[in-house]
Amino acid sequence: MRFSERNSSSPRSVLNHISFSYNPNMHLPEWTKLAGILLVLIGFALRLKPTLVVVAAALLTGLLAHLPLFTTHGSSEGIINMLGRAFAANRLMTLFIITLPAVALSERFGLQRQAAHLIQKFRAATPAALLILYQLFRVAMGALGLRLNGHPTFVRPLIYPMTKAAAESQTNDGLAASAASNLPSSAIEKLKSAAAAAENYGNFYGQNLSPVQPGILLVFTTLNTLGYNVSVWRLVLYALPIATLSITLGAAQFWLLNRRLMKENARLQ
Repeated sequence: MRFSERNSSSPRSVLNHISFSYNPNMHLPEWTKLAGILLVLIGFALRLKPTLVVVAAALLTGLLAHLPLFTTHGSSEGIINMLGRAFAANRLMTLFIITLPAVALSERFGLQRQAAHLIQKFRAATPAALLILYQLFRVAMGALGLRLNGHPTFVRPLIYPMTKAAAESQTNDGLAASAASNLPSSAIEKLKSAAAAAENYGNFYGQNLSPVQPGILLVFTTLNTLGYNVSVWRLVLYALPIATLSITLGAAQFWLLNRRLMKENARLQ
């Protein structure tokens, strides 16, 4: 590894002339460039911060590919410069942060309690039914090309409290659980993960049913660049069976979860 720095009185000019790169005489096997994937797997398995894990994996992959850390005169684009350019090009992805204060204020003034109270009025509502309906809703929104940022704006303040209230009413034989939750902590965690799964399933597979979503456009552009003449609508057609299968498997998962919760409650009673 090489470190070079030119003498300069300006800190900015010093930063511009810093470069890290592997020695050109060091020949590593091509498969070592995949070490970033291994780092991501290890980081996620250890439950480290996802952002730090992904950035560290990007730095490692770039260094193993003999890319400089910073862009210098006459060199290729540096890894840090690539990350900065990518963030600036996709900065609109952070617009969901604007919704967080509104969601926090709504929760502060009882949004979750009102959502739970509303769903307890419907005795036919079950956790499985709510989660299946929400997954269908997210698939429909994805097919229409609408981005809803479901986790902060729907799952946490609405879907999870309503699912939890439906489970409490179901275990209480239709009586409202206005007091403390009668569900064990393990059941609550399962409901949280199921609500998040309904969002992920619907959003991930639903967006491939829209010809204007970035995911399907990325596949279209990549295939055309490689010389495959395909249309966007043909890609959507091929994505339709996958979306249908995800809905079927998701419904089965939520139905089985509902049965397990009822059996656990019957055993505790």
